[in-house]
Amino acid sequence: MNRWRPFLVLESSTVLSGTANGITMVAFPWLVLETTGNATAAAIIAAVSAIPLLLSMLVTGSIVDMVGRRRVSIASDVLSMVSVALVPVLAAWVGLNLWLLLLVAVLGAVFDPAGITARETMLPEAARAAGLQLERANGIHESAYGFAFLLGPGIGGVLIGIIGAIPTFWVTAAAFALSALLMATTRMPGGGRPPVHERPRGLWRSTRAGLQFLWRDRVLRSVAFLTALLVAVWLPLEGVVLPVHFTEIDQPAQLGLLITTMSGGGVVGALAYAAVGQRFSRHKAFVASLILCALPVVGLSLLPSYPAMLVLGFLTGVFFGAVNPIVNLAMQNRTPPALRGRVIGVMGSAAYAAGPIGYLVAGPLIEQWGVQRTFLVLALLLLAVTVLAAFFPSLRGLDDPPLPGTRPDLRTANPDRRLAEAEEIVASRLD
Repeated sequence: MNRWRPFLVLESSTVLSGTANGITMVAFPWLVLETTGNATAAAIIAAVSAIPLLLSMLVTGSIVDMVGRRRVSIASDVLSMVSVALVPVLAAWVGLNLWLLLLVAVLGAVFDPAGITARETMLPEAARAAGLQLERANGIHESAYGFAFLLGPGIGGVLIGIIGAIPTFWVTAAAFALSALLMATTRMPGGGRPPVHERPRGLWRSTRAGLQFLWRDRVLRSVAFLTALLVAVWLPLEGVVLPVHFTEIDQPAQLGLLITTMSGGGVVGALAYAAVGQRFSRHKAFVASLILCALPVVGLSLLPSYPAMLVLGFLTGVFFGAVNPIVNLAMQNRTPPALRGRVIGVMGSAAYAAGPIGYLVAGPLIEQWGVQRTFLVLALLLLAVTVLAAFFPSLRGLDDPPLPGTRPDLRTANPDRRLAEAEEIVASRLD
């Protein structure tokens, strides 16, 4: 059981933190719309908060590699707890307005990415300690993350209906606190602070090394580009278009249930990939999953009956279930452990780089065209982006075996030798 403890704690922390974020995903847009009554205001807050998210993700990986993965995970959850607890505190103290909501959104965007990056960098070592294949571990990890968003939005929608949007933030604070406590009481393999001679030197210098590594790896560069396009289209759908639609019909529970159903499909898809993913080409599974997950979104954009929306949302999640495990495995198979945090951080920042543009476009479009027409345009754009993946020849590299030096031995090889091997790998990849 001891060998399983790090992996189980890692996934439990993922579920708790993800659940807190899932609740916030429903509660915060609802609170903004309730406070301002303006879809453009909600979009502006989402866009502005995405900017510090981008900057935070860019340097988070370097901080993880410098400070230690476990420490960063704990600190991120504690700071996230403080940021969400500010909502009810400020509401009781001075009252909420657009600027205070913007401040809270920015704080949350700064702190959350560090925890996500730190937990993901600990996955290979925790999986290896438990004797799990990485394909299976990545599927379980993504299903745990999806399960969190299965719980979170549903809990958020129900809580808003029962106790209101502002008190709901106390529940998110408690979930973040429990996640931090679990991680603080567990020894994580590969989670400690690196030895002095293995730590990156200088925040910008180490971040630049991660950027250079990602840019010169054709496979990871292509994945990062596609992910950025997908996020730019999907985030406005989930963060603005759907909340505006369900606000107009005064159905917070329906919004929560729909997002929960999407996440439930994602859990099923990720678990299916964990069970049988090793049997298929990762390249073909990646391309097919992207295209198939976009098709139901087009159906959703027609705003059919609510039961039909639930079915389409579930199918979207199921087909998307294999995408993140394959992306994670590509990073793990192509990145030496000494650079893993930085590469994951840079990949995350690339994913959110285009988000603010999507948010800023969605709000005014809804004001001018209405929800349904805006939804349809964005859904067709999402489909076009996923079809584009079939024309990236570099994505065939997703099927490459792990590159030398990317799978650390938990039996603790000589640290000086590990560092020298990592430096040789990085140098050869950057030539």
